[in-house]
Amino acid sequence: MKLIYVASPYVGDIERNTEFARDACRFVMNEGHAFFAPHLLYPQVLDEHDSDDRQLGLDMGKAALAHCDELWVFGDTISCGMQNEIDTARKLGIPVKYVVAQEMAERERPFAERHSSCSMRM
Repeated sequence: MKLIYVASPYVGDIERNTEFARDACRFVMNEGHAFFAPHLLYPQVLDEHDSDDRQLGLDMGKAALAHCDELWVFGDTISCGMQNEIDTARKLGIPVKYVVAQEMAERERPFAERHSSCSMRM
């Protein structure tokens, strides 16, 4: 079983993006892998509005990424934080996989139905 680092948008519509990240984690799990999603974990402990806490969360995420087998990128938009994760993974030689909407929709039709504004909707 691989450990997959899940990268997906967080800032902006946090409630919606959190639901999206949970579904991305379910997708990883359904593919037979374990997942790590720092943007679901660290906001439970750290204050996202405190710049020191936010930076600590980003730094801890990068440290954890070094122990992951792959980074999977979810969503149609790549945030600055996600791009940082992608760049870090590439520097560390960790494979980066972009999970396209079509792939998620084909394997997880309920996912597309829950995200009406998502391009995965068929």
